[in-house]
This record gives sequence, C-alpha cells and structure tokens, in this order.
Amino acid sequence: MANCNDLIICEHCNCVFEKAALNRHQTSLCSRCGSVLQRFNGLAIDQRLALTITAAVLWLLANFYPVMVISLQGLKSSATLWDSVLALSVGPITFIALVAAISIIIAPLFQLCLLTWVLSFALSRRRAPGFGLCMRWLESLRPWSMLEVCLLGALVAVFKLAGMLDVLPGIGLFALAVLSLLLIRIAGRDVRELWDVL
Repeated sequence: MANCNDLIICEHCNCVFEKAALNRHQTSLCSRCGSVLQRFNGLAIDQRLALTITAAVLWLLANFYPVMVISLQGLKSSATLWDSVLALSVGPITFIALVAAISIIIAPLFQLCLLTWVLSFALSRRRAPGFGLCMRWLESLRPWSMLEVCLLGALVAVFKLAGMLDVLPGIGLFALAVLSLLLIRIAGRDVRELWDVL
C-alpha cells in the first residue's frame, strides 16, 4: 500500500490516486471525472518567494496608482481601486463595496503576506510557525481573490468609455494585469506542493 504522503485526492469526486512525477508541460487528470489533479510547477522556493515579493510591489502599484485617467474638454479625473470601493460604498449597495474590497484588495494582500511568511521560512527548509493554519488560509482565500474579474471589468469600462471620452489606462491597470497573472501562478492550486516540500 502507498504511503499517505504519496497519495492525492481529486477535489471533485474524491477518488484517490498515487502522485506522479511530472515533467515540463505535463498534467495528471482524474480517470473518473477528468479534472486536473496535478500540474508541473517547476518553480523553486526562492523563485516563488521572488515572484511573491514582485507581486507585493505590484499590489502597491495597483492600489495606489490610477487604473484609468478620463479627460473631457480639459477636465481630468482618475480612479484607483480604492476609489471604486469608496464609490460603491455610497448609497444602498454598501454590501457590494465590502465584497469588492475583500475580493480585489484584502484577499490578495493576505495571500501575499501568508506566502511571504511561509516561503521565507521554506527558503531555509523549515516550516513557518503556524504553517498548517497559513496553508489552510491560503486555500480558503483562493476563491475570494478575484483580481482577474476586476481586471476584466476595468478593461470593459476602458473600451466602453473610449467612444465617448478620452480614456488612458493608468499604471494601476498594467500592475493589476501582471498581478493577476502572478497570483494565479504563485497562489494557485500548486501552492499545496509546499506541504510535500516541508
């Protein structure tokens, strides 16, 4: 019988499989439901930590620099992610502002903080204090982090407004785009590999 550390459970149908050693561009699929069990990651701990620190800098740029700048007849207005949350908080849809703040600002920030904490200890092959709790939080925060949805909404707004006003994408929009890709890469499902490494 296989060691429990060598087993993987499909999160969709609960079928149990032995982990496979994957090469570049390979994935393992569940034979019952066809969902992805494992993907080849190829990132070392130090590379993952470097990408996490880069993502933290991009989070700062995305939150404190304008996502877009709108100008009409000499009047200019810019909006950051915080401005969008504050705009939603005025009126009867305050709850939507809270959800937006959690999904585009708070959840990604917590993910980056937890990853930095865990990976900084993992660099010296040690488990961080509270490792299990941090890993559970990382798994719980993954569905709440919706930067790609925010990015899609910002791009739709830029294209819709471009026909009526002069719209320039800001530094925040580019930072948001790269941050979305980085978070998918470093805080996706393959973050579970840290359990095996440590």
